[in-house]
Amino acid sequence: MTAEIRQLFHLSEFSDVLRLQQAIWGFADAELLPLRFLVVCSKIGGHVFGAYDGSQMTAFCFAIPGVKPGGRPYLHSHMLGVLPRYRNSGIGRRLKLRQREDAIARGIELIEWTFDPLELKNAFFNIERLGAIVRRYSVNQYGITASPLHGGLPTDRCVAEWWINSPRVKGIIGGGRLPVPKGAPATAERIAYPAEIAHIRRDDRERAGAIQQANAEKFQSAFARGMAVTGFERGQTEGVYLLEPFA
Repeated sequence: MTAEIRQLFHLSEFSDVLRLQQAIWGFADAELLPLRFLVVCSKIGGHVFGAYDGSQMTAFCFAIPGVKPGGRPYLHSHMLGVLPRYRNSGIGRRLKLRQREDAIARGIELIEWTFDPLELKNAFFNIERLGAIVRRYSVNQYGITASPLHGGLPTDRCVAEWWINSPRVKGIIGGGRLPVPKGAPATAERIAYPAEIAHIRRDDRERAGAIQQANAEKFQSAFARGMAVTGFERGQTEGVYLLEPFA
């Protein structure tokens, strides 16, 4: 499917972003990011992009500017959403690549965002299709939300680091695939989730919570020892985060 990607600046466009937030996540009104936030985002060095099928907005993403210790500028890509009927069409990847183009044009080398480690499809996309790495884990970052997609669990998040000019990222988005650590127990670690974790979260919150907590401890331990997520494997029975030492 061909979609038009364009940068957004106007209140009417931002209203469509609010509509998509409700349609995609089912947030309560108090949890929506309001129009005035998107206006500020678009004026202070961030950006808002929308994808359109004709006149209908089908997906969006936006980022806000940040500064790392030492003064390094970066973009925090806070939200990307695609309407259900338009998923698996490549729109999400096109939006991320448009973010990358904008950042490169402004001399920015790093884009970060958070993602739910239980969302295995997103993990594969972020790590294997975009080339992001993960070195941080945040417990219950946004609190308990009303979204049925979160299943009443703590909003634990991995922090994706997308070093947009790195050889890793250039190779992956250019159609290549870098090797990931497999079968190297001296240097590699694996953190696995059941492939049906989305159904477990929906039907058995207690079990899903136990899996979430156990793996949170594994992530935090690995990151404290200088490991990073550099690969992700999808199988019939589980999705596996692959970690290796990372300077």
